[in-house]
Amino acid sequence: MRRTTLAVAITTGLGLLSLSAMADENTKIGGKIFADMSHISKQTNGVDQTGTGTGVDVKRFYLTVDHDFADIWSANLTTDFTYSDATKLTDVYVKKAYLQAKFMPEAILRLGSADTPWIPYAESNGYTFRYVEKTLIDRTGFGTSADWGLHFFGKASDGMINYAVSAVNGAGYKNYTRSKTMDIEGRVGIQPIGGLNFAVGGYSGKLGKDTVANAATPYRTANRANAMASYTQPMYSVGAEWFKAKNWKIKESDLKDSADGYSVYGSVTPMDKITVFARFDKVNPNKDTNPALENKYYNLGAQYDARKNVKLALVYKHETTIGDTDTTTSTTKNFNSNEIGIFTEVKF
Repeated sequence: MRRTTLAVAITTGLGLLSLSAMADENTKIGGKIFADMSHISKQTNGVDQTGTGTGVDVKRFYLTVDHDFADIWSANLTTDFTYSDATKLTDVYVKKAYLQAKFMPEAILRLGSADTPWIPYAESNGYTFRYVEKTLIDRTGFGTSADWGLHFFGKASDGMINYAVSAVNGAGYKNYTRSKTMDIEGRVGIQPIGGLNFAVGGYSGKLGKDTVANAATPYRTANRANAMASYTQPMYSVGAEWFKAKNWKIKESDLKDSADGYSVYGSVTPMDKITVFARFDKVNPNKDTNPALENKYYNLGAQYDARKNVKLALVYKHETTIGDTDTTTSTTKNFNSNEIGIFTEVKF
């Protein structure tokens, strides 16, 4: 498996280099890296857990090819290199692979694996420190940033109203599974003045679980509502995100369940190239079946814009989960994680 993964990585890299050599003004080659060097301490009920230690991680390595065929038609391929704790190997995925038809700014259509309506929008219009941490529902597993399906989006000519709707397989870009029905995700945003952004969104579907293999143990329909508000100026930014989900990955034979949570964040730029930022999340992942279960997360950091497309940040992260129950021993598990280190985002 290690040889297969390496072969895929080498083949992908050589292919992108070949495309780069042949690229003209209609083809763009690029990439993005999220990496860190940090110390992590993970404990459950005071006992050190796997993952505790000091080291270097490359959390994400995206390689992207964009090609314009004509005024309307274009295509995108984005590969995602990630490290898997389960296999202890670097896995290569196709995150985005789509054909796009841009009829006008108000009507753009994508077929394939592409950005979903909520998470990428929250990253680019609200919490902009993705290389430090995923946004709220991405971090807690109540959403995915890309999926296979049909995606429609656009914005009004004056730029005030934007919208997106997708019919997707529901299992995320790493899983091509077909199901009996497709899931629907949508978003509407409004930007009344420069820097001010409001958005609401929703999701409904089986999350790729409505399959023949699961016929004997069908899943409930999952639903999610989202809202966010942010205000960004050159010297500071503030924002908040909220979600509520019902029956997320819950079988019909199990009790109904719900979850909700929020995230608040902000940043200030006191001097040229230096930005100080902070964030706090609180999530109740099983409000009906285990109301005592609670997850809290926060980070504090200072970012330095080393040069164009290179960011460095000194960051401290803390996460706590209380009220979790070990089903084998019926004991309560309390989890704590602390991390401090240097995080970086590099674009090219």
